[in-house]
Order: sequence, then structure tokens, then C-alpha cells
Amino acid sequence: MTPLDTDFFARDAVTVARALIGVRLLVDGVGGVVVETEAYDREDPASHSFGGETKRNAVMFGPPGRAYVYRIYGAHWCLNAVCGGQPRGAVLIRALEPTDCLAAMAGRRGTTDARLLCSGPGKLCQALGVTGAHDGAALDRPPFALHAPDRVRDLAVGPRIGLNKAVDTPWRFGAAGSPFLSRPFPRVAAGAPAA
Repeated sequence: MTPLDTDFFARDAVTVARALIGVRLLVDGVGGVVVETEAYDREDPASHSFGGETKRNAVMFGPPGRAYVYRIYGAHWCLNAVCGGQPRGAVLIRALEPTDCLAAMAGRRGTTDARLLCSGPGKLCQALGVTGAHDGAALDRPPFALHAPDRVRDLAVGPRIGLNKAVDTPWRFGAAGSPFLSRPFPRVAAGAPAA
């Protein structure tokens, strides 16, 4: 397996979001294969960085290849990868196909159904033990480990989920046909290779 370094993230968010499909993501050895992402950039009204730098989103204004972790609804953590390129942005990791340390994930999530372990950003963070303590951490150093895809996957492309701004922007990407997505794509179409 080829480890990824920060150069992988020194591109625009859409390119990185597509390229992350199939990447193996581990946190302290727990994790799996990325099957769903969403891209956000600074010119995107749905992005946390759109209104400028704040204490909450400061990591998005730093170097690429860092984890941007925030809480939604006061209950669920979300893991993002900060990207370079112009304009700068971040990629939300929406879902994984769990492959490593399933017992640890099952204990954290309270279910042994592999399809429910990481099928959404909050579930994923709970299963991998990601919290606000990981905000700003380098994604190419422990506890994180990312490895290049072992094969090319066809992409499903569609609008992002749960937004009230830029709702039609087609910046949600997934492994076409994966049973581990947070929800099905409205129209799953095999597209260009992810890598």
C-alpha cells in the first residue's frame, strides 16, 4: 500500500474529493475504504469558509493535508480534509466501507451491521473515534494513515446532502454501487475513474 502525503491534498477540493474515493483511511488502525465524499471551496456559499476565517474554521485557512473536525447538531463530529489549490477548500468524508478493526467500530457504534458502521459522517467519526481533539492534525501522520487506492473505481456523482445553499452543486462523489454509502445517489451513473 502506498501512503499518501500532504501533496495529495495540495489540489482543489473537487479534484481531491474525486481522488479520495478508494483511499484507505485509518485512525489508530481503525477504518476502511473511502466510498463517499463532498467537496467545498471558499467561494461556495455552503462552505464553512465562505464568510471568512473564524475560530471554528481556522484550520481551513491553514496548510493542506490537515483534518478539519467540527460538530453538527451539537452531537456528531464530521471529518474533513483541508485542500490546497485555488480556491482553497475542504472535503467532507461522508462514508467508508469498513475493513479494519470492525470489532472496535462495532463497540463504538453499538451495531455489528457493517453497512451501518460508517455510512454517514457522524457514524464514521464515532466508529473511528474521531473527535474535536483531531482538529488540525496532519493527515499523513499518526493517528491518521491514508493509503492510495488498490484499484480504480467508477464514480457516482450528484448534489450534496442536507444543505440549504448551493443545493444543486454536483460535488458529492461516491463509489458507484457501493452498499456502504450514506444514502443512494439519485441517479447512479458510472463516470470517469476516481483516480
